[in-house]
Amino acid sequence: MKVLLMYRDRDFDPGVPGAPNVEAMLRDFDLDVLLDAMSSGDQFIGTIVRSALFQSLLDVETILYRQQILDDCIRNEEAVRTLYALADEALEVKRKSWLGLFGASPSSLLHSAVRLLEAYLPLLSRLRDVAAEHQASFKSEGWTRFLAMVLEELDEGYLTTVRSYLKDLRFDGGVMVSAMLGPGNEICNHMLRKPNARSAHWLRSVLGPKAPSYSFSLDPRDESGTRALAELRDRGINFAADALARSAEHVENFFRVLKQELAFYLGCLNLHHKLTGLGEPACFPIPEKMGTLVLHCRDVINPCLSLVSGRTSIGNAMDADGKNLVIITGVNEGGKSTFMKSIGIAQLMMQAGMFVCASSFAADIRTGIFTHYRRREDRKMRSGKFDEELQRMNSIVQQIRPHSLVLFNESFAATNEREGSEIARQIVSALLESGARILFVTHLHTFASYFNAASRDTTLMMRAERSSDGARSFRIVPGAPSQHSHGEDLYQKVFGESSR
Repeated sequence: MKVLLMYRDRDFDPGVPGAPNVEAMLRDFDLDVLLDAMSSGDQFIGTIVRSALFQSLLDVETILYRQQILDDCIRNEEAVRTLYALADEALEVKRKSWLGLFGASPSSLLHSAVRLLEAYLPLLSRLRDVAAEHQASFKSEGWTRFLAMVLEELDEGYLTTVRSYLKDLRFDGGVMVSAMLGPGNEICNHMLRKPNARSAHWLRSVLGPKAPSYSFSLDPRDESGTRALAELRDRGINFAADALARSAEHVENFFRVLKQELAFYLGCLNLHHKLTGLGEPACFPIPEKMGTLVLHCRDVINPCLSLVSGRTSIGNAMDADGKNLVIITGVNEGGKSTFMKSIGIAQLMMQAGMFVCASSFAADIRTGIFTHYRRREDRKMRSGKFDEELQRMNSIVQQIRPHSLVLFNESFAATNEREGSEIARQIVSALLESGARILFVTHLHTFASYFNAASRDTTLMMRAERSSDGARSFRIVPGAPSQHSHGEDLYQKVFGESSR
């Protein structure tokens, strides 16, 4: 049996390495807040959602496949949580029942496998009952296939047959093994035999004629004879013990994968509850094929900010279709960095098959997401701030692939405006040639003005909105590059008059 609730054709593997720049994204996007909300204190769910979030999907079909499954999970949360609890219970049964006698005798291996499968049978029966009860409520391709498979492969006739076989494999009446004499009268071709069925007429079986048989008995103190007989028994049941252990392992693996894949969707449900409880928007984004230069959204917010503050955030809109460069300028503390984070997090969530925090969001798939954010001064003085920026930029260049998304936040501002603008211009130009999409928050006016004049068709200029009295609306709107940051506000605060 295959779960296939994360991919159409394979199981989800949480051990697959994620993006090489995971730590930078965690730091720059404050993703620990998002992951904590998804795990809700469950360490296992936290491990799975972190792995899934950074194993970005690169094809539209798989993203839509997960979205449909998640939509079913939102509408049938009780059933999903029941299945997760069932898988968790099965793994706990395995932990308690399985003796782990790897390399031990076939008899011990067989006994342990029988015990484990007998413990699994009631859980498989409950799994079938849950599938039968909720099958009609699920509409997605993944859930429809999964529930149909459970009902088909775990019907009552199959479970009854398995119970009967497991009862026989307890060998309460002894083990029947046949063998042959090979060259040199060596015993070979050991074969486990099914005991003869008992006659329904007990009186006839007692008084009737019996086939001739031969037997021997061992002296209770004959240790060598006992070991030899046990060896013959083990040779006979070795094949059955191996097959049964593999069957137990198959069932255990099914429940393990089911728990892992449902953990991702439970993490999404936990996050959905928290955000919608705050009144934040949530929608399923529209993924587009790589390289189509699609990016537009409405009411997009930074979920980490909402989770930390415990209240709704101000959403923003953007239409960057056909644009490969978005430059955001304007006053400090106007919401520029928060807006860029909301885009980066939405892209990351979309390529994990999740919902995003917006009323609408569409973007083409990106091969990777890279962040180059301003860092604090190196207290150990191993390098200057500008040197550190260039070293991180070099690391990004070594990892980046065509059609990546790169987010710059106040980069190259550690030097003078002219030099910083020229370095930023050259780096951005090279990245654009590689097919990257770039979002750049900056106060480098020369840099912003260059692209505003030279690449109007492929560049979107945005700025943080600011009223005449200096108040911030935290709206990011289309607009030409702004030279203002916080200098004018600081002057007015200190001297009590406008600098205009």
